[in-house]
Amino acid sequence: MRLKWRSRLLIAPRVRALACACTAALASGGCSRDPRDTYQGYVEGEFVYLASSQSGQLTQLAVARGQTVAADVPVFALESQNEADAVAQARQQLQAARAQQADLLTGKRRAEINVIEAQLAQARADATRAETQLRRDEEQYQAGGIPKSQLDDSRAAALSAAAHVRELEGQLEVARLPGREAQIRAQAAQVRAAEAALAQAQWRLDQKSVRAPHAGLVFDTMYRSGEWVPAGSPVVRMLPPENVKVRFFVPETVVGALAPGHPVRIHCDGCGADVPAVLSFVSDQAEYTPPVIYSNETRAKLVFLVEARPQAADAPRLHPGQPVEVALR
Repeated sequence: MRLKWRSRLLIAPRVRALACACTAALASGGCSRDPRDTYQGYVEGEFVYLASSQSGQLTQLAVARGQTVAADVPVFALESQNEADAVAQARQQLQAARAQQADLLTGKRRAEINVIEAQLAQARADATRAETQLRRDEEQYQAGGIPKSQLDDSRAAALSAAAHVRELEGQLEVARLPGREAQIRAQAAQVRAAEAALAQAQWRLDQKSVRAPHAGLVFDTMYRSGEWVPAGSPVVRMLPPENVKVRFFVPETVVGALAPGHPVRIHCDGCGADVPAVLSFVSDQAEYTPPVIYSNETRAKLVFLVEARPQAADAPRLHPGQPVEVALR
């Protein structure tokens, strides 16, 4: 009887100490007491990996890890001398193709046309003189002053001079015409091909310098200046604020009342006031945690994945991997 009383005396202080500890924990929000509409979750980030489609030596890294950058600011650049030379070559080839096209469209040069015009003027003068001589010889032949052979020579000279005039008139008309239609179409195709080659060279040059597609946090850098970067290998990992989300699980009895757009509140240590957010995804596939065999008795362990996204202005208060509490109301 005396031993039983002593054991009660030893147990009583322990019970009182445990009750006091639990009361203090409840007052401070601990002792694992969760409201019915509050669920545990964690922050996750959908990272954007910035890379170049071209390989090369990293010559400029304009950002540092932990830095917040605006959209369209330079992030990094690779060595690009070869691509710049290719752009200059393609531009010169395009200028040459356009010059040849313009030459085909304008016909011969003005100096060449002037030469043909002068030859035509001389031929017309010769034709006029030959026609005058023919009329004289016809009169002399009628009077019996010249033989028939001389008249024939004068007539042949007049015909030859007239034919020469027509020949030079034709040459002048051809000289003023542009190139043949087939030549013009072929040269136009050459111009388009040169334009495409220039666009490709310019695209390759632009790929050597990468800018931030969105404003956000530079989460990490994978290379240092001077290192060789293979094509497609990420150099910078960014986290735009709109890519921050919270993932948590709700039981089967709650998921039916949730839909994208539902407002929630996110609480985390050190965040100050709760962060407002809205649901962005509600899974339609059930999961078990921990894995158990389904039965009516284990339905309470059936959970569904839910995701919520805060406003972009509140996203920097949350950090990937951070545990949070999500209140549905």
